[in-house]
Amino acid sequence: MKLEPVANTRAAEILLVDDNDDDVYLTREAFGASKLRVNLQHVNNGEKCLQYLRRQGVYADARVPDLILLDLHMPVMDGFEVLAEIVKDDKLRHFPVVVLTTSYEAADIRKMYALRCSSYIAKPVDFGNFVSMIAQLADYWLAMVLVPGGGDTRES
Repeated sequence: MKLEPVANTRAAEILLVDDNDDDVYLTREAFGASKLRVNLQHVNNGEKCLQYLRRQGVYADARVPDLILLDLHMPVMDGFEVLAEIVKDDKLRHFPVVVLTTSYEAADIRKMYALRCSSYIAKPVDFGNFVSMIAQLADYWLAMVLVPGGGDTRES
């Protein structure tokens, strides 16, 4: 089967893992302003993220994400713990994980790359810059890069 960038074939499935309602709203708005078709799903902590990815409980019918956008500092289970769990799970480690956070801390950046994040992006404070960043992120990850696949609820 020949793979193409997601944007060429269907709406992209994105899982946003973030506990800040304002950031979730801004991310939805920014994706809405992009030219790509996106189904943005949201969970507000790392524990729910892993349940979503593993299709447990209320997430039994969750769509397989093409891309995970992961915040660092969240309650229950933070982004560091989530990524550590993802990379040690053979069924999850193939997912591209982009860290999308307000942290510019060198230690955070080093630690997330050591855990094998796909990219680390610090959220711009200005909404115009945030929209531009999301558009570039979407263009790169969904229109250029080939990802392992998602969208089909039958995949695992």
